[in-house]
Amino acid sequence: MSKNNSSRVYSTHAGERDDAVRNDVREMTPPEKQTAYIERDRKKRRGKTVIVIRNLKGDLNGLKKELQKHCGAGGSLKNNEIEIQGDHREKIDAFLRSKGYKTKLVGG
Repeated sequence: MSKNNSSRVYSTHAGERDDAVRNDVREMTPPEKQTAYIERDRKKRRGKTVIVIRNLKGDLNGLKKELQKHCGAGGSLKNNEIEIQGDHREKIDAFLRSKGYKTKLVGG
């Protein structure tokens, strides 16, 4: 290995890295203290029904994957909102309640 391709890094500011790691850790709010708003949505989706879950914090990507598997449907995570394809409001409501979340069905 030549000197130019060395992987060693030296910094005189050792404390900066520790502060960045501490700030990156998210505070986890327990599910019992969170209320999930579950809404059926069709706007701008060419008539297809999507369930939007709002107002949750924590590992949303992991929760999205669990919901997709439970409902047998596709979905996505956009703007801290979980979207599950299809009309699975009751399934999602029961699943989130079993996980300890409070839920509210919003809209019609």
